[in-house]
Order: sequence, then structure tokens, then C-alpha cells
Amino acid sequence: MALKGPATAVVAACVLGLVGVGAARPPAQPAPGVPPLATSAGLFGVLTSTLVFGAADANRDGAVTRDELRTTLEKWFREADGTGAGSVTAAQLIPVLNAAMPMSNMSGLLSGSRTSAGQPRTASPATVEAMMAALPAAAPAKPARPRKVLVLAKAGGFVHSSIPLAARTIEALGAKTGAWSTTISYDAADITPGNLAQYDAVFLASTTGAFLDDPGNADITTARRQALLDFVRGGKGLAGIHAAIDSYHTDDPSAARPPLNMASLFAGFSAGGTLAPAMVSQGDRNGDQKLTLAEVDALADVWFARLDRAKTGKVLQGDSAFLALLIPRPTQPAPQGPDIQIGTWLEFNRMIGGYFKFHFLDPQLITVKIDDPKSPLTAMFRGKPFVVRDEIYTMGRKSWSRRNVHVLTSIDYGKMSDVDKSQEANPRSDGDYGLSWIRRDGQGRVFMEALGHNERMYADKRFLEHILAGVQYAIGDLKADDRPSR
Repeated sequence: MALKGPATAVVAACVLGLVGVGAARPPAQPAPGVPPLATSAGLFGVLTSTLVFGAADANRDGAVTRDELRTTLEKWFREADGTGAGSVTAAQLIPVLNAAMPMSNMSGLLSGSRTSAGQPRTASPATVEAMMAALPAAAPAKPARPRKVLVLAKAGGFVHSSIPLAARTIEALGAKTGAWSTTISYDAADITPGNLAQYDAVFLASTTGAFLDDPGNADITTARRQALLDFVRGGKGLAGIHAAIDSYHTDDPSAARPPLNMASLFAGFSAGGTLAPAMVSQGDRNGDQKLTLAEVDALADVWFARLDRAKTGKVLQGDSAFLALLIPRPTQPAPQGPDIQIGTWLEFNRMIGGYFKFHFLDPQLITVKIDDPKSPLTAMFRGKPFVVRDEIYTMGRKSWSRRNVHVLTSIDYGKMSDVDKSQEANPRSDGDYGLSWIRRDGQGRVFMEALGHNERMYADKRFLEHILAGVQYAIGDLKADDRPSR
């Protein structure tokens, strides 16, 4: 389901964290009915996960303990068991869950928003702590001289919750390894020839949209755009993560596309209607289609164990998306249609190597293929493919080509299930979806990484090592083969 605008503000970043307080309690007997994690999540499951964790989040620090999850589910059980019968059905749970998690709460819970107005600039402490713990100790190349990187974190469209964390990550990578010093800016007015002269590279932290443009002044827009082009082509570097690729493109206005019907999209959705049947089917141990308090505790323990993949005793903000994978989703193929996207700043579109077409919902499972195992930018992967869960971007045939970029990593499309593939309308016939790449533009260097939507990615040491190497390539300190892959 390829969506942007208001729908994506609900879909693409609808994962928040939990917090945990109170005395720890021993885990109950695990419930036997919890299914294995699916490879992809449905829209209703992702929305419900957001509302569940928002309802349980007491102090908004981005983490939850087992006790907090138990307490939340127990509270809902007791409210549903108004007669004191000692057990509840899904029908009894539904109105309680709907009351606890109304859709009106969504605007306050989303980890992103449609525009950059009021854009958050502070990452949650828990995600920063996890990122700092994963930082590599050393850079792959010695800086030729003191280097400076400007992180532009101003989003022109959809605002990702991971933007402040991405900015902090670049700052921390440079400080920890000595590879560069960092300035973080949320103001496109900093993109001027005079200001850029002091920097060796610009890093775009999920900028989205027309992030350099001044809607009220075409001359300022032109000057900023030219300043960035001249900066790179004159021998400096440009690097970007995730939604930097979701910049400067739109739908072809001459192409026919059915209007997005929001009422139809969310018809039938309720948090209770989605969650209650899953709770009963997975928590019911005796087959009576009801839940007791003991079964609720056991279900909370099993869910927490599935979410706490790192076994730290707390679930970070990004990990909460995994609850959506425990909620069955319909397997309806996406409607097929033409690839109608066009670039709106062609020099930039070519410079960064392509632009967004569609995304699989976080936490989509993919296998990452190492396309250039000899590159110093992929040395941390040791030539071995690996699996990852994130919001996975794809680029259309008109946008991205190996004839224009040197591919470092890509999706192993052959390992995706037909059900997962069917979510994308009009997929590429070649099944070729890059994830990270480099290229030369004039005398300058460009590194792009399509992963990095979810905060959990920034706690992955190999991912941080990959970003570190990519930025050092863009600066010019790490030499690599950047000839087009085809």
C-alpha cells in the first residue's frame, strides 16, 4: 500500500515506546498460542501497536519493562470484567480497548507528522543510550586534516521521529572516532556558499520534501539549491539517510491515479476490534475463547519476551513495532498501476541517485545483500548477507539505476515472500532495489543509505560502522571504487 501525505503520517512512523515502573514480578507460564513473528505488518496492526504503547507510556522516556506491560493489560482486563466473573471474551474487551485507545489519540502519539512545523529536535534518552553503546571505537580511515560535517535535519515534508537521533549519531560518530566535528542545523538558511565553505560534507538527516525551498521567495530557493550543487561538485561531500531519498519528487499530474479515500482506508478500524481477538486467540490456554487474569499475565510475558529481543529488561521505542507482527493482517494484493512519479529537482535527483517510490511498513523483514564485498564501506559485513527489520524504501525504474550509482547493499528480493512483494503496486520488473550506494558528482562524492527509519537501526553497530565509512567516503578520507555498477 504505497501512501504518502496524511496517510503516511499515520503509517510510516506510527511506533512509540513504553515505560516501566514498579516492582518486578516473576514471569508467568507462557501462553502457547502466540504465533511466530510474521515477515511484514499490516496497517491496522501498526496503528494498534502505536495506540497500545501510547496508552501504556507513563513518562514518555521511550522504554518499558515487563511489569508496565503486565499492568496495562491487567487494567484493561479488570475494566472488561465488570461483573467479576473472572474471565472476559473478546467482545467484552473491545469497548474497553477502544475507550482506552481512541483514534483521537493518534495525533499525539505519532512519531512523525506531515510537515516540519514544530519539528522535534531531541531524541529520547533511551534511544540515545542504545546508540552510544553501539558506537564503533575507531574510524576506517585517518582524517587527512580536521574535518567538519554539517548535519541538516530540517524536514520539508513528513517528519521522522528518528531525525534527532540520526543527527546525534553523526555527531557521536565523529566525536568518538575523531573523524570529524559536527554542527547540527534545522534551518535551510544555513545552506549558503559562505557558510558551507567551512565544511567538508553535508549530511541530510531524513530531510524529505522540498527541504531547501523558501515557498515565498524563488530567488532564495534558487540560491540554496545552487549552493548545495556547487558545494558537492566543487569537491566536497554529500551523505544522507533514509528519507533524504524521499525529497524533491511528486506524482506526474498528467497521469491518472484514483484519489486516496481516507474514509475507505480506515473503514472498520478500531484498536479494540484489532487487538482483542488477537489477545484472546493467543492468550487462551484452555480453549474456552476467554481470558483469565493469569492468561493475561502470561500473554504479557510472552509479548514482552518477543519485543525485548536484546534481553535488556526494557523495550525501546523502535522495538514496539514488533507487536504489529503478532496481529494477523489481511493479505490483499496492492492495486497495480503505472509508475507515475517524477523528480522535481532533476540535478539533485541524479546527484543522490534516485528518489522514493514506495515503502514496506516497519518492521518489514528483508535480507540485505552485500553487492560490493570488497569495498571498505562494506567491510563491517564481511561479505555475509544479514536480515534486518525497518521501513524499507523502494525506488522506481525511472528514478534509480545501477548505471548511475555504485551499489554497496541491496534487498535480496528473491528471498521476499510473494505476500510481502504483493504490497507494492507496480514493482520493478528487475527486482533490483538498492539500499546503499555511492557515486561521484563533479569533483565531489555522494553516499546514500535507505535504511534508518526506525530508532532501533541506530543501536546496530554494523549499521553505524557502515554510516561512519560512508561519511568518511563523502568527506574524501576513505577511498573506494565509485564507478557505476553497470
